Amino acid sequence: MKRERKIYDPAFNTKAVQLSNERANISELAKELGIRVTLLYKWRKEYEEFGEGSFPGKGNLKLTLEQEKIHELEKKLKDAELERDILKKAIGIFSKSGR
Repeated sequence: MKRERKIYDPAFNTKAVQLSNERANISELAKELGIRVTLLYKWRKEYEEFGEGSFPGKGNLKLTLEQEKIHELEKKLKDAELERDILKKAIGIFSKSGR
């Protein structure tokens, strides 16, 4: 029989990591929160690597601040290139019809 996968709120994950950094007994904290110790260690590792972007939600990428900025700039560049290509085609169409 399959066990249903639990989905935790990103705020819960962040708070759990913060509590685990403050407490000495992580096993006890995991029991109090109703999660496995291994999951808590996994969240700590992710938080250490990605900071506030550790728990983005379903289908979103985990990115560091630098990676997020790069991703945003690449998207803007792609949009600008698409706009440029459209304008080039429009100039070509209008210059042919004007002859």
